[in-house]
Amino acid sequence: MTDLASAVWRKSSLSGSGNNCVEVAHMDNHHLIRDSKNPDGATLSFSPSDWTAFLGRVKAGDFDTRF
Repeated sequence: MTDLASAVWRKSSLSGSGNNCVEVAHMDNHHLIRDSKNPDGATLSFSPSDWTAFLGRVKAGDFDTRF
């Protein structure tokens, strides 16, 4: 992955019209996440297996909220 400008970003319809959400995209067989409030900031990239593991932990509530 080199050029994120061509990524098609989306966010949950449940987020309403606010910008307090994360956005996701799929590019070059990777899943990407970015903060909708800072689209030019950092982007996380996950391989398909890491994405599955990440979603499993989020759904289980197994994450640290101290960030």
